[in-house]
Order: sequence, then C-alpha cells, then structure tokens
Amino acid sequence: MAEADQHTPNDPGFGWPPADEEIHAALEAAYASGDWGRYHGAFTTALTARLAEMHGGEHAFLCSSGTVAVELALRGLKIGAGDEVILAGYDFSGNFRAIESVGATPVLVDINPHNWCLTAETIEGGLSDRTRAVIVSHLHGGIAPMPAIHSLAVSRGVSIIDDACQSPGAVVAGRPAGTWGDVGVLSFGGSKLLTAGRGGALLIQRAEVLQRIKVYCERGNHAFPLSELQAAVLPPQIEKLAARNRKRRDNAQWLIEQCRPFPFLCPLENPPDAGEPVFYKLPWLFESERLGGLSREAFVTAMRAEGAPLDVGFHGFTRRPASRCRKAGKLEHSARAAKATVLLHHPILLRPREDLEVVVAALASVHRDQTGRA
Repeated sequence: MAEADQHTPNDPGFGWPPADEEIHAALEAAYASGDWGRYHGAFTTALTARLAEMHGGEHAFLCSSGTVAVELALRGLKIGAGDEVILAGYDFSGNFRAIESVGATPVLVDINPHNWCLTAETIEGGLSDRTRAVIVSHLHGGIAPMPAIHSLAVSRGVSIIDDACQSPGAVVAGRPAGTWGDVGVLSFGGSKLLTAGRGGALLIQRAEVLQRIKVYCERGNHAFPLSELQAAVLPPQIEKLAARNRKRRDNAQWLIEQCRPFPFLCPLENPPDAGEPVFYKLPWLFESERLGGLSREAFVTAMRAEGAPLDVGFHGFTRRPASRCRKAGKLEHSARAAKATVLLHHPILLRPREDLEVVVAALASVHRDQTGRA
C-alpha cells in the first residue's frame, strides 16, 4: 500500500510509521539469520557504520533512547557533581533530568523567540566558572546558530552536546546536525523521523569520550543497548530520509505561507543562512487574545475535531524551583513558548497537498467560529 493512501486527515496520528516493504524484508532477514536473538550481530554493526558515514566519520555508539544518549554524553565528558550544564528554558524534559542524573546543575537560558533554539548570546549570559557543557537542541524545525555557539564554547572551554533528536538529516551551516558538538545525540523513538519504536545513538568526536561511555555501559553486557531487530529497521529509513525531509520541508514552507493570514499564529523563522531544517514538528506560537481569548487547549481540540493533527508544545522549565536549577535572566521567550506553542505532527507533511489544505480549512473554520469573520 502506498504511503500516501493509508490514512485520512481524521486520523490524529496520520499513521506513523508507514507501511514499508523494505522494513518488512529487513525484519525477515533478521529472523532468517538468527541475529534477532543475538546480543551482537550484523544489523547493529551495519547501522553503526551507516550512522558514522552519514555524519562524516564520527564515532557512532548505539543505545536504548535519545534521553539515555544525553546522559551518556554527559558521563563521557566527565560531567558530574558541582558542574553546571546550560540548557534552554524551553526543551524536552529528559534533557533536564539527564543533567540531574549525573549530579550536575541545569542552568536555564532563554531561546530565540523566532525559532525555539538557543543563541550564542543567551548561552554567554548563563556562563560561570562552573560551566562544563551546553546542550543545544534543534527543536521544531528550528536551527541553532552553531558556528557562533561553537566559537563561544571553544573560547570558554565548554563542551557542546549537539541534540539532533528532532532533526536527523538537517544541515546546519553546511554540516549535518549532530556534528557540531563534542558529542551529538539522535533518537529513534516511536514518533521520530527515524524510528525503531525506541532507541538512540551518540556521535562522538574523541576516542577517550567514547571509551568512557563504553566503560560506563559495560555491566557484563551493554546495559543500555539497541537490539538487532531495532537496528534492522533503521537503514531502510535512512535511505529514504533525505527525500522525505525535502518533502516535509517543502510542505512545511507551503503551510507557513498559507497560514500567514491568520493573525493568531506566529510562525517559525530561521535566519536565512541557517541551513536546511528538518520538520519533526511544525510549530507556531498561538496568540489567544487574537482569537477571542480562546485557550490554547481549546484551540487544539477544535483543530483536531476538524481533522488537523495539532498538539501543544513542551512544558519547559521556567517554573522549576531554584533548588533544582539556576536561571540566567527572566526566560521570557522560553515561558511564552511553554505557554503558547502549538505543533503539527510530521506525518501530514508527507501527505498530498489536499490533506495539507485540510489544516488551512480547519484554521479558517475555527477562526470563523470564534470571530464571526471568514
């Protein structure tokens, strides 16, 4: 069955992952070879090599999730009690918990209000003599300005964890997302653009960092593994990733333009020279006061009732107590992102244009219902 014909706009999930005969064949091959029941086999070996090639020759290390990958990155960089790690005030909750798990203190800094990402300026405002690393996430189609961040980090002796969990295949200032840091991280979670249901990987520049990670994971066996079956399903998706990313990017840009007339939505805006974004989610900031005071949650509910797979963003960390983190500045943009972000789930971005028009029609319908204006 063709990908574009499996699901309707009234399916909130839009059917991810799609049916794929090549994945089916890979699973059968894992069964036929017996690798599906082995600790180490041909599929994890091949995936490790493919990820290294895809990211310019970095060491690749497979693990059980993107969240675990962040924690392992911190441990590989020897970050622990007494250290500080800079993190966006708006980010995935697992990144905050990963910092806590190694005994370090999260330091929250603000984001660029236009693209949900850190900037060199906000990072600099959070630096102290205890800062050891910064976690830089490319969120919701946003691209962080990695050349400037990298220059700052090098000058201040701070390590970078380049979080590409939402952006596999993105190009950031000419380089693959995940390769600007001392360690990059990927996620293969069930909703991700590359999915194995669960799983993750690290991209590591320095051999000694890789060795520390291996030593930490060794508990008589790899304690946080990716299985052979999970590894089997990823290479077929990697081969299709670039084409799918282009289609998602083109459709995202079309939707951004089509939605500009709606005054209650503030769209993503990357700098013109940022690179080639990848859309795991397509974001807007929802301005309730411009839609008759309708709450974000009520807006999302109304959109989903119209067949548009919209959801809310992360909770963020701006309300975390001082006992758990240090805050650099007022974090106004992070607080606004946590309160106002709405996200369009990525499977619709692979659909025919008429399905994207459902989103535009849903916006028009909700706008009309709330304001009485077309």
